[in-house]
This record gives sequence, structure tokens and C-alpha cells, in this order.
Amino acid sequence: MKAYVFPGQGAQFTGMGKDLYEQSPLAKEMFEKANEILGFRITDLMFEGSDEDLKQTKVTQPAIFLHSVILAKTLGDSFQPEMTAGHSLGEFSALVAAGALSFEDGLKLVSQRALAMQKACEKEPSTMAAIVGLEDNVVEEVCDSIEDVVVAANYNCPGQLVISGSISGIDKACEVLKEKGAKRALKLPVGGAFHSPLMEPARAELAKAIEETNIVKPVCPVYQNVSAKPFTDPAEIKENLIAQLTAPVRWTQTVQNMIADGATHFTEIGPGKVLQGLIKKIDRSAEAESIGQFQQ
Repeated sequence: MKAYVFPGQGAQFTGMGKDLYEQSPLAKEMFEKANEILGFRITDLMFEGSDEDLKQTKVTQPAIFLHSVILAKTLGDSFQPEMTAGHSLGEFSALVAAGALSFEDGLKLVSQRALAMQKACEKEPSTMAAIVGLEDNVVEEVCDSIEDVVVAANYNCPGQLVISGSISGIDKACEVLKEKGAKRALKLPVGGAFHSPLMEPARAELAKAIEETNIVKPVCPVYQNVSAKPFTDPAEIKENLIAQLTAPVRWTQTVQNMIADGATHFTEIGPGKVLQGLIKKIDRSAEAESIGQFQQ
């Protein structure tokens, strides 16, 4: 079975999507529509902006979503997903690609999500750190033992887990995790504690927008971050999307479940090759490729 996966924040780069815009009339039309919906020319920032421009959450999230979704649309009839999934923000791309959400509604939600997360980050300074070389349960136990807010946030692949929380919580956890034998406990250059309880203000703000958005049954199951399981029921999809902001991204479990359910070939659509690499680390026998550019 063909599985398509979509990247999250961190995959952005200057010039992303420019080839699509220049070579595909459909892509150009969709990008221009996005500029209208957002009220600013995100294409200028994607094609010519600096790393700093692209790092702003309000730009990063819509930019990655647009690159992924528009690239999927330009594949035409060759795009026949039998299952989809996305990492964090990528879940919105996966839902649009599977037909559960319209392009316009998906972009509006992603933009609202980015702004809500930015606000939550400004409210309370917080951060994330990548922990390499420890079992998940060891990382979870250490997080539980720290009095400040710190939780397991992204289960990326075996031996690679991202933690999220208050700055003091992350500092304390990183110290203990190094003592426990972590090969690396590295703070990430992110604006805040995504997928942690500190995102509650953003979750509450986004919940209303998600509830009011029309989500229909997708053409194939969408594996969602919160439980790593496949969903096709619109009401359940909404619930999971709302819960996603404060819950961990269970990427390792998602890929394992997709393989168990018959996925034989993974294609990552969008900027970068991060997910392709993670899939290979989760299951060496999995076939994985990435499409990051316009296909003639």
C-alpha cells in the first residue's frame, strides 16, 4: 500500500516552492490564492526571505503546509494515497491531501494555529530539547520526576525523543538525562514548548476554529499524531486535531502502525527529507523516498 507523509516545522528553507510557482500554472494559482487568504505575500518570504523571516511561526507553518499541499496537488492522477499521516503541522497537510479538509480551510486553520502558538509562546518563555540515545521510558520517567513542566513531546524514532516544557524544566531534565547516559541532550532553536501543557491557551483558541470548520470523510485513513491510529470519522478527526497541540506526536508508533496495516512504500511530500530518514530508522526494511520539487 502507498503511504504519503508530510513534514512539520523545521523543514523550511529559502527558495521553497519557487520551482512549483514558476513551472506549474495550477501551483501559481494556488500560491496566489494563499497570498489573498493570508493577507500578505507569503510567496515573497518563501522564495526570497531570510532564514530569520522563515523562522517566524506565523510564516513557517503556512509555508510548509503550502509547499506540501501544492506539491501533492501538482502530482495529479498519480497521487493516489491509500493512507496518509503528517508530523505535527504536517497532519493538516495530510488531511487536505486525503480530501478531509479543503485547501482554503486547511490554510486558514494552519495560519490560526501558528498565531495561537506564537501567542502562547510569548505568554510564557519555554523551549524544547532533543534527547538521543536513551529508551523512551527512561526519558518519560525523568520528565515525571522534575517538578517544573517538562514532558515527552515528539517520539521521532527509537532512541530519539524531543522533550518540551519550561526553560528551567528543560534545563533540569537535560542535566539528569545526560547523567543517565544520553548521547545528546540538545536544546532546539524553537519559539516555545510545542506539544506540552504550556500550549493550552493555543489549544483552547484553536478548538473553536476547528469545531466550526467543515471536515468530511477522507478518501483514505489518516493516521493522527495523538494516538498513532487511523481515522476516517470527521468528528474523531476534529477531536484529535484539537488535542494535538498539547499532546505528544507519536511518530514512531504511527509509522509502525502504518507498516502493520500494510504500508509498503512511503513517500514524503514537502520540503526536506526528515521523515524519510526517521522512517528508515524506525524500520530499516521500509521503502521510503521524498519528493521536494515539481515533477515534470
